[in-house]
Amino acid sequence: MIVNILRFSFKDGVSPAEQAGVLERMRRTASVESVEFGVVGRDIGDPRDGFTHAYSAAVADLNALERYLHDPVHLAGDPDILPYFARLSAVRFSDDPDPDLTAKIEELHLQKVRTYPEWGRMLAEVVDGTIATEVPS
Repeated sequence: MIVNILRFSFKDGVSPAEQAGVLERMRRTASVESVEFGVVGRDIGDPRDGFTHAYSAAVADLNALERYLHDPVHLAGDPDILPYFARLSAVRFSDDPDPDLTAKIEELHLQKVRTYPEWGRMLAEVVDGTIATEVPS
């Protein structure tokens, strides 16, 4: 199992209705075929971290992760989600013992950035440096 957890906060001025719309789009993404379970809601971690909400999606393996990353629902949702974020941080963990799993996940992510460079740019505007958003030279 590979679990991705995103902690985020909305930009100042994003209305409660807009926040609700973003969270609904995130719930759709968390329920695509490749996701085993997903949760979207309030971040109940340390408020000093500055995050207000969190998203979690778990996939069975690398094949499911690749399907998730390129799922049409996921691809269509991100342009209507990411622009509302002030800040985003990611944590990933897995019970897969493969010592190369991190590199394989990173390569899948970078492939998505190469395939969808505008998505990579949108992501780069809000990440806290925890997600690779550009292809290394």
